[in-house]
Amino acid sequence: MSAVTPLPQERRLVTAIPGPKSQELQARKLGAVAAGVGTTLPVYVTRANGGVLEDVDGNSLIDFGSGIAVTNVGNSAEAVVAKASEQLAAFTHTCFMVTPYEGYVAVAEQLNELTPGDHEKRTALFNSGAEAVENAVKIARAYTKRTAVVVFDHGYHGRTNLTMGLTAKNMPYKQGFGPFAPEIYRVPVAYPYRWLTGAENCAAEAAAQAIDIINKQIGAENVAAIIIEPIQGEGGFIEPAKGFLPAIVEYAKANGIVFVADEIQTGFCRTGQWFACDDEGIVPDLITTAKGIAGGLPLAAVTGRAEIMDAAHAGGLGGTYGGNPVACAAALGAIETMKEQDLVGKAQRIGEVMLGRLRSMQEKFDIIGDVRGRGAMIAVELVKPGGKEPNAEATAAIAKACHAEGLVVLTAGTYGNVLRFLPPLVMPEHLLNEGLDIIEGAFALQGVTAA
Repeated sequence: MSAVTPLPQERRLVTAIPGPKSQELQARKLGAVAAGVGTTLPVYVTRANGGVLEDVDGNSLIDFGSGIAVTNVGNSAEAVVAKASEQLAAFTHTCFMVTPYEGYVAVAEQLNELTPGDHEKRTALFNSGAEAVENAVKIARAYTKRTAVVVFDHGYHGRTNLTMGLTAKNMPYKQGFGPFAPEIYRVPVAYPYRWLTGAENCAAEAAAQAIDIINKQIGAENVAAIIIEPIQGEGGFIEPAKGFLPAIVEYAKANGIVFVADEIQTGFCRTGQWFACDDEGIVPDLITTAKGIAGGLPLAAVTGRAEIMDAAHAGGLGGTYGGNPVACAAALGAIETMKEQDLVGKAQRIGEVMLGRLRSMQEKFDIIGDVRGRGAMIAVELVKPGGKEPNAEATAAIAKACHAEGLVVLTAGTYGNVLRFLPPLVMPEHLLNEGLDIIEGAFALQGVTAA
């Protein structure tokens, strides 16, 4: 079995971005792939390792995207490659629901141990984050014998019919795809930067408003589940004001409602803790995971209290590919890497570096309205100078400038005005700083500075 060949951890531009070979492939893509499948940066990757992506033209780009928080352990972590390769040679599939295998059980055991809380747990494995969220709703409904599901402003939960209904943002996720599943209700979230009475009032007021809406418009006795991202991802890396999540958890517990933490983007060391819930000691009834779970292979999970997880009847949960043996092997390799390389600590260090540099930029550039996030899940929200009006135009321009310099960055936010940064947790610090230099240069190109 061949070992992973490391790539030089350096940015190297030998053509314009995208280069001619990538442009040729993009032309093929447009002729073969459905137009609805978009591409943020059409550079076609041939190899990836550590903190860099190498494309077909020989360019080496710094990766501040991690495939949207998937490659936390890097794109080709040795333990992931070794374990997945070994499993690939043994067998690729049997379907766990037909003839099972140890890998699925081993992943479930790891998740039961690692997720918040020391209560007895069970896990079920699936293919994608949306599928995990959808199954969490099924499980909560089976357990409570209720139907209503409560979600939050700015939340994102997936692209299936049910999860589109759970997702707040219309374009591009929901536009033209309805009607959506019924019995979904949306309530306010504690968004400190945009809370009208100030960040100091945000947690208490937002929780009171959310609870009041549930009580008056739905009835707590009708609610099966409350679902929230502990840090909202696609909505703009919104970290709810401290105290908001504990208040919602307390309300759910008092009313027999299943509290579901969607940790699909925040999980597996990303925020400088194993799970973002750990920050305020939140112990969810159910937790959904995916993205960073398996080093890039498709795998997702619902983990939670044994009595809730076991409420669904035999045969009610599953799927042909759920818990694929190769993906399970990769997950065991990824978890091993997280532990052995202390990726919790590395994420914390990334956060220290990024927040320090970005807050210095905020003092220089008045279009940076807010800098926020934890660990290696960091964002800046851009506004029109002199206020808080969202500045989507500058956001797009700065992302484009970063791309041209060989730095992969992503945008997000309900208003399209957030730059989000998700570097691999194994990224060398010199690349992290070089990427931040490029970001600062992109802001300087906008020509807008503080007075």
